[in-house]
Order: sequence, then structure tokens, then C-alpha cells
Amino acid sequence: QVQLVESGGGLVQAGDSLRLSCAASGRTFSSSTMGWFRQAPGKGREFVASITWSAGRTIYADSVKGRFTISRDNAKNTVYLQMNTLKPEDTALYYCAVRTTVLRGYEYWGQGTQVTISS
Repeated sequence: QVQLVESGGGLVQAGDSLRLSCAASGRTFSSSTMGWFRQAPGKGREFVASITWSAGRTIYADSVKGRFTISRDNAKNTVYLQMNTLKPEDTALYYCAVRTTVLRGYEYWGQGTQVTISS
């Protein structure tokens, strides 16, 4: 099994920056994709960004493109989400997840870390 623990959330003002971390443990990754999702109260879970573990190929949701950057540190088994120019609409519970294959989907999830942006 894969265990994921998010950290770095908090309360900041609009326009500020925040960096989320997701530490993975339990297995060694070789062909996995790691992603960030978020869920605001009353809304469904939304895809934010993803990165392949090996090549570092990234995908971003249009809502965060140009403001957020996903990265990974293979040696530390950690994925990061650098969030800049934060907006109130970015307020949500942020989750990291792991996908081993497209067929299986994102099957491993962290507990989430809260990000709150004041205006």
C-alpha cells in the first residue's frame, strides 16, 4: 500500500503564496502519476495538477495554469504544489493522490490539507 501525507496548508491573504507538500511512503514508484485535487464546501472534487514520477511531465487545470507549479523530489518521495497569486476561489481542502495506471485511476489518497484565502 501507498501512504500519502499532505502538509503546508494554512490561512493566507489573496495574492500571497503557499507551498504544499505530499510525502509518500510504502512503495517505490516507477511509472506512477502523482496529482493534486481540491474540494471546496458544497462542491465536488476538482483536479488541480499532476506530474509523472519518472519524466516529470505536468498537466494543469485551466483555473490554476500560470499560477501553480507542481514538482517532485524523487529522492524524498515527495510531490509539491507551489501556489502563487492565490485567490479566494482557491480556498479548499487539498488532496494529493497517486495513479499507477490510467485504468486504475487515482487509487491512493492523502488525508488533505486545508487552504484558506482571505480577500
